[in-house]
Amino acid sequence: MQYFVVMIDYGRRGREAIVDPEITRREVISRIVSGEYKNISFIHEIADCSIEDITADILAEAALPAVPISRANLQANRFDHARDLLKADASGS
Repeated sequence: MQYFVVMIDYGRRGREAIVDPEITRREVISRIVSGEYKNISFIHEIADCSIEDITADILAEAALPAVPISRANLQANRFDHARDLLKADASGS
């Protein structure tokens, strides 16, 4: 049997261990990405008779990839800025 223990730290209010034998690694990552799991102290994977701290691995997998800004977006931003300047000039006159 394999399951995950996610320890959430609520500061002065204490800690909570979330243990659900039916939750998968993918679901743990999904809950971190969605913001459902915050302030994580640690994540342990328990399989058979062994315990492994996989906090760093899971948090790395849950990190959102950096999406580079394309040239089209930069050009659109320039046009939006120019339009905003024209509006400001028109309303200020």
